[in-house]
Amino acid sequence: MQALLDAVLAVSRELELPVVLRRIVSAAMHLVDARYGALTVLKENQPGLQEFIPLGLSEQQRHDLTGVGLPLGRGLLGRMIERHEPLRVDDVPHHPDAVGFPAGHPAMRTLLGVAIGVHGRTYGNLYLADRRDGRPFDEQDSAVVLALAGAAGIAIENARLYEHVRTSAEQFQRLLLPTLPDLTPFTAAGEYRAATAGHQLGGDWYDALLLPDGACAAIIGDVVGHDVTAAAAMAQIRNMLRALLYDRRTPPSLVLDRLDDTLDSITDAPVTTVALARIEPDGDGWRLHWSTAGHLPPLVVTADGRTRYLHAEPGVPLGVDRRLPRRDHTRPLASGDTVLLFTDGLVEHPELPLDTGLGRLAATAAALTGLPPDVLCRTLADQHPSDGHDDIALLAVRVPPAGPGDHRIR
Repeated sequence: MQALLDAVLAVSRELELPVVLRRIVSAAMHLVDARYGALTVLKENQPGLQEFIPLGLSEQQRHDLTGVGLPLGRGLLGRMIERHEPLRVDDVPHHPDAVGFPAGHPAMRTLLGVAIGVHGRTYGNLYLADRRDGRPFDEQDSAVVLALAGAAGIAIENARLYEHVRTSAEQFQRLLLPTLPDLTPFTAAGEYRAATAGHQLGGDWYDALLLPDGACAAIIGDVVGHDVTAAAAMAQIRNMLRALLYDRRTPPSLVLDRLDDTLDSITDAPVTTVALARIEPDGDGWRLHWSTAGHLPPLVVTADGRTRYLHAEPGVPLGVDRRLPRRDHTRPLASGDTVLLFTDGLVEHPELPLDTGLGRLAATAAALTGLPPDVLCRTLADQHPSDGHDDIALLAVRVPPAGPGDHRIR
């Protein structure tokens, strides 16, 4: 009974479906001391198998089964799928339904199989083969595996619900993010990745737009929190910032100050970090004019592969203290330079200093010099130095190959 309780707890504490499925098989094998175990997962609303998870095979046995596809649901497997009832077999090779074993399949003498389901719905079947003591499976084995199967059905249902909620949350988050408009003569792209752990919504966002004075505004932000409140606040702050940019335009510090005042007056928005930059005409060239509210510094990647973080006074986040001023900073930009803005989920790792993550990001970006902004963003998100515990948002804006006078500013 203690072993059964431990097994139930083991399968119930997990929420990641692949982990749950393997944990069910290993727990059942431990309960009855079986040499082999496997779990078949049925497709939803259609016949056939979705997954087959075998455990207990040696490396050689796995090699012998290389290239073998999913079982077809014939023989003893098919019998269980059709009847949804427990099955105990003391002599597998001589059972009338024992057909369909592929070449390379290990020899098995005894078998115990039970269906896994909940609320009248069958998710799949659990199979155990060959007790290590050589004896056939008995009534006690059947009873204890049936009890585990009941808990396993609930665990699988919870894991599937969790997976559905996580997928829906990520889709909702993406719907809140903007589709970047035509920024000609600039080229730009953004990328968002949900955290690999958990299904919470996040408050990370990026945005870019052309302003009436010919500048390209680039924004990255991160609302504190991982819930619906953070996601809703993100959408609200993003829209307010867009409106203020058209109204105030420059300098960026005053736009952030005005945003902070507005949020304090009409909302209960959480603390938010933002980096607001303008790539604006400067004589015959361009310059970056930026201000931050507690956010990480921009990274400039030159056309010849050099990188530089624009470290400066970071300012206080929005929602902390409206009395504290924020500073503006400027830096010349050359044709072909890429300005990269990103949230901390791209570089933070709990076991590494932040400078290590920043250094790795800069090195990767330098190696990718010349790639289009969309490919650059995707590759940086794929190769991020963080541990994936937080959402990732990043924005890349590339300076036009010619000066402002060579383009018609809309």
